[in-house]
Amino acid sequence: MAIQFLVAKVLRDELSLRGMQSLSVEDSEAIAARIFERITELELELAARGFNIPASGDDRPT
Repeated sequence: MAIQFLVAKVLRDELSLRGMQSLSVEDSEAIAARIFERITELELELAARGFNIPASGDDRPT
């Protein structure tokens, strides 16, 4: 998924700006993938509890 590679790159850049140089490309991609997994799990849990979650790109309050 292209967005995960973009998030991984942003993660590496942000850590680099803060003086952290030890995160490999593979590690940053794995972290980005896990972030998306956790977001999906959270969305499912919230939906199961009856929270109304707007669709991606829909920033109107619900």
